[in-house]
Amino acid sequence: MSSKEIKPNKEPFAGAYFVGLAITLAILIGVVAVGAGMPPAVSGFVVAFGLGLTVSPKYARWFLIAGIFSALMGFLGSEEQVAWGGIGLVLSQLIVWRFIKS
Repeated sequence: MSSKEIKPNKEPFAGAYFVGLAITLAILIGVVAVGAGMPPAVSGFVVAFGLGLTVSPKYARWFLIAGIFSALMGFLGSEEQVAWGGIGLVLSQLIVWRFIKS
């Protein structure tokens, strides 16, 4: 064999990462568009909950801590959207941690 060995392609199929990127961006735009038409507390919850479900279980603990911090700071500062977004993030991370463990 030559000094340049051919490495196997890590993608499941050609362009798989681009398809994944397009799906992720579509979900992000959809969640933000739906959240834009709601009251602040509801939209904060929906957007954080929806996007929180896409987090890798490997990082769920850190996002859970961030959600708790956001909820505490939001309620202490009377920022409804941040507070309920933190609650949504906490709940989504508990779901990810419990049911989507890898």
